[in-house]
Amino acid sequence: MRAMVFHKAHEPLRLEEVAEPEPGPGEVLIRVEACGVCRTDLHIFDGDLTEPKVPLILGHEIVGRIAALGAGTEGLEIGQRVGVPWMGATCGHCRYCREGQENLCDAPEFTGYTRNGGFAEACVADARFVFPLGGGDPVALAPLLCAGLIGYRSYRMAGAGRTIGLYGFGAAAHILTQLAVWQGRKVFALTKPGDSEAQEFARSLGAAWAGGSDETPPELLDAAILFAPAGSLVPAALKAVRKGGRVVCGGIHMSDIPAFPYADLWGERHILSVANLTRQDGEEFLPLAAGAGVVTEHRAYALEKANQALEDMRQGRLQGAAVLVP
Repeated sequence: MRAMVFHKAHEPLRLEEVAEPEPGPGEVLIRVEACGVCRTDLHIFDGDLTEPKVPLILGHEIVGRIAALGAGTEGLEIGQRVGVPWMGATCGHCRYCREGQENLCDAPEFTGYTRNGGFAEACVADARFVFPLGGGDPVALAPLLCAGLIGYRSYRMAGAGRTIGLYGFGAAAHILTQLAVWQGRKVFALTKPGDSEAQEFARSLGAAWAGGSDETPPELLDAAILFAPAGSLVPAALKAVRKGGRVVCGGIHMSDIPAFPYADLWGERHILSVANLTRQDGEEFLPLAAGAGVVTEHRAYALEKANQALEDMRQGRLQGAAVLVP
């Protein structure tokens, strides 16, 4: 089968013919229909995440159909469409797994990082960690598997306040804006300064206000979610939230947070980070997204154009998400 293979940080992914994987016990073989490109893929490519399996097939926003079942696999069928997220497996016995926090597992496996992902024509996944999907365009569904799921976990951690600020208006924020507006919340979008196109995109999805991340929203926020991986935005967001408000850092990697006055944190403001996701997040979010009528903005790329998709993401040339199609 064909796959775009990562060998070393900063080196372009290579299109290679590799052996098709075989599902082991409790696994499924999936024919990939589409795989979203996530900023985490870019962090692996850039060496910000330093412990990838090498050689590696990136990609953890996978939509495909089951082609084979490993021994002992139950509850899934050949031909069924499923989605594969970032969380690829957990140990099941550490204190975090036992206490319902499997996203913090001490011995996790991650799709497209410690196990091969979906920048390929096929992949193998742990059957316990795939989500059954309904019909629809697989290219449109793919961004829901990480931008949507990690975004939703960030959104849950932000609390139930009415006003919410989204810093960095890309794949995750454009999904969450639709969900938040559907739920009656007021969304304030904060983009790269001067990015009028992204600001107009945010307003078109129902954002009450859109401006640059160097601006102050016109109202105090109940919560702010940071999807841009810039630590300098944390102090700015703290100043934008009310007393008791929350600043949620939604990325797996972020540049260092600069020093800031304690007064900006005082007033029982919170800074939170989001680590991975749980299966419960998917079970809650996917039906919500369908009910809200979430429509993903995406640009499809042929599999062999994965390097171009990563560069377009780096340069901010995308509205919404990039998706690879084998």
